[in-house]
Amino acid sequence: MGGCFSDVSGGKEAVGGDGGGGGGHNLQYQRGLSSNVVVSSSSTAVTDEAVDHFYLSKGLQPLYTRIELSLSASKLRDLDIMSKSDPMAVVYAKNKKGILEEVGRTEVIMNSLDPIWIQKISVVFHFEIVQPLVFKVYDVDTKYHNLSTKMLDLKEQDYVGEANCVLSEIMTQRSRSMTLKLRGRNGHDVGNLGSITIRAEETIASKMAVEMRLRCSNLDNKDRFSKSDPFLRISRVVETGSPIPICKTEVVNNNLDPVWKPLCINTQQYVSKDNPLVIECFDFNSNGNHTLIGKLQTSIQGMENLYKAKVGANFVIPSSRHKDNEKVLKGKLYVEGYEEKELYSFLDYISSGFELNFMVAVDFTASNGDPRSPTSLHYIDYSGRLNAYQQAIMEVGEVIQFYDYDKRFPAWGFGGKLYDGSVSHCFNLSGNAGSFEVEGVQGIMDAYKNALHTVSLHGPTLFGQVVNQAAEIAAQSLSTNPTKYFILLIITDGVLTDLQETKDAIVRASDLPLSILIVGVGNADFKQMEILDADTGPRLESSTGRIATRDNVQFVPVRDVQHGERSMVQALLEELPGQFLTYMRSRDVKPLGIDVRQAPTPSAPLIT
Repeated sequence: MGGCFSDVSGGKEAVGGDGGGGGGHNLQYQRGLSSNVVVSSSSTAVTDEAVDHFYLSKGLQPLYTRIELSLSASKLRDLDIMSKSDPMAVVYAKNKKGILEEVGRTEVIMNSLDPIWIQKISVVFHFEIVQPLVFKVYDVDTKYHNLSTKMLDLKEQDYVGEANCVLSEIMTQRSRSMTLKLRGRNGHDVGNLGSITIRAEETIASKMAVEMRLRCSNLDNKDRFSKSDPFLRISRVVETGSPIPICKTEVVNNNLDPVWKPLCINTQQYVSKDNPLVIECFDFNSNGNHTLIGKLQTSIQGMENLYKAKVGANFVIPSSRHKDNEKVLKGKLYVEGYEEKELYSFLDYISSGFELNFMVAVDFTASNGDPRSPTSLHYIDYSGRLNAYQQAIMEVGEVIQFYDYDKRFPAWGFGGKLYDGSVSHCFNLSGNAGSFEVEGVQGIMDAYKNALHTVSLHGPTLFGQVVNQAAEIAAQSLSTNPTKYFILLIITDGVLTDLQETKDAIVRASDLPLSILIVGVGNADFKQMEILDADTGPRLESSTGRIATRDNVQFVPVRDVQHGERSMVQALLEELPGQFLTYMRSRDVKPLGIDVRQAPTPSAPLIT
């Protein structure tokens, strides 16, 4: 799910039925719980949880309250000529110096001037601090529809307007919501740009979630020349204001008896099993004017009852003749599967003794240029300035090393010609044929520098052998130590020669405790790498037709983050906690110990 839903295929993706409840670009989406369920992990929540862990370890309570913001807008100015705008909201907080820092992004709503965004923005409310917030709305250009929202350069999107307030202003409202008039840049009044409504809710400290498989039968057909393309939107009824959307399913094309992928809804989203929910079934239309097929009101408890009784609930639709009456339809909603489960967090696993093991593979193909030339991507500047390869090793390694207790890292090169004249696509970077491990991040840096003097750049660019080698290590560890999770960092400058072989290797590795981070350096065409990173497309398929069980690849071209608001390491690692959780949850692996706060202390501290 990249989060950008303004194109037709993107607009048909599921949103929010992930068990996470958080939103925007803070979310790392991945598949877990069952093979087709979308689950999430908020980077903001992980940071807050780490602070929680610190306070609780000292016997203290956290000094803040976690808040989720739900956003909607009304009567936005239309910036598109042939259609309506495709709006996305971005939330900023002002720091002590008055500088705006991005907090999160919503998804993009297709062809709508009255968007109701489903993805939530997580913030932390401090009673004793004035916390200015700025809400900016953008119309996302159609040529960026294949990018996830986190990768969008806001300077290249059409600016709609902005509004600002202080978080405590929202929190002190009886309804905990505010509607603000959108203004021009820096708050200038430039006419009617529309309005934005912000609703705040306190995050519920519960790990419980409900996973459901939903289907419908006998839906009314709303299309003339084909069948409807139905999807469900689930909203929670609140005491004041309109129901708050909490998730929507993907669209099932041309089907009046649709079956959707499982949804996972957590306690933060549904609040209690008896809280009323509104379930609406729509026929998807690419112009954004989705046609209501029918709706019904129920609750999580009501859904559980439907599952146990093996019966369906009829949809209704407002009567065209009498406003207060509803027509009962033949179409029914069924709950095919229902399961309550506890969702452990990334920190629950790490603090209980699980560890991350770092591995790195460096591209030694000739396209990098002669390492002796300052124009080479492998040029070593002895004044201390790091090249792109060194930068990636240092930045990622310095983060991961705190979660790797022995700090012995496998390090390989590929595409190089060795001293004996043979070309290797997986050689030990240290030059030691008997060991592929080096000591610490500095050990990787030293081995890389030395290899540039002993290995000639050659080619072609092949990933398959390196991925298979990393997968073999992960598989061997799985049988002896299931608390290890492996991260392979591949740094490359070129186009893959073995794309299908690499796909086959990654699909096989998707069943193992392994994530693959790919950094693209230089100005090559990296479209193949984007295929490997299944954020915005279908999951990888092997040459034998096998589908990857999860997305375990993250690709980041350095050129896209050099001048952006995020660092390379942020872009690379933001999906890692989610990929880790996908693997653990899909295999029902739990943290060590029932109470993770009292679990055995790791052999080495996470922070030194």
